Amino acid sequence: MNMARLQPITGKEQVPEKHHAIVDAIAQSRGAIQGPFTMFLHCPELAGRVAHLGAFVRFEGSLDMRARVLAAMTVAREYEAVYVWGAQTGGARRQGVPEETITAIRENHSRGISPEDAEIVEFTRQLLRKHRIDEASAASLRKRFGDQGFIELTGAIGYYSMLAMTVNACELEAAPNAEILQV
Repeated sequence: MNMARLQPITGKEQVPEKHHAIVDAIAQSRGAIQGPFTMFLHCPELAGRVAHLGAFVRFEGSLDMRARVLAAMTVAREYEAVYVWGAQTGGARRQGVPEETITAIRENHSRGISPEDAEIVEFTRQLLRKHRIDEASAASLRKRFGDQGFIELTGAIGYYSMLAMTVNACELEAAPNAEILQV
């Protein structure tokens, strides 16, 4: 296993005292300092703002958790972000995402994915691959989730893309016991 490019920051003693409140808030909201936040904390102000955005994307808003986790797994696959993939597959299973769907995302196809799940996976792939969404996909998702949900899904894809880019830039490997994405 490779070591991360940057020394992981896991406690407030590793940052200047003026940023201790940020570290405490992140630890409290997530149970621990782990994953991308061990890298983001090299810039504590950014870490705090990313954590605030993440709280909304992950736990608030109108999107159901299944939609969020499908988007997150697809982002992880598209970016080959092994840490994000490992972090999301457990959540997907807890949300009842079938193994066939997880496998299809991992293997980069859509066979066996229900139409409702495929709509989210394909939307995410379009946005990341083409940087645009075709009108039919946009209309369908706006009808399904409303304009607010459409924007929340787009924002979630952006949030998980930022996490994926960060863990990839820092060479952050999957957590122990996490499912490994072969890249």
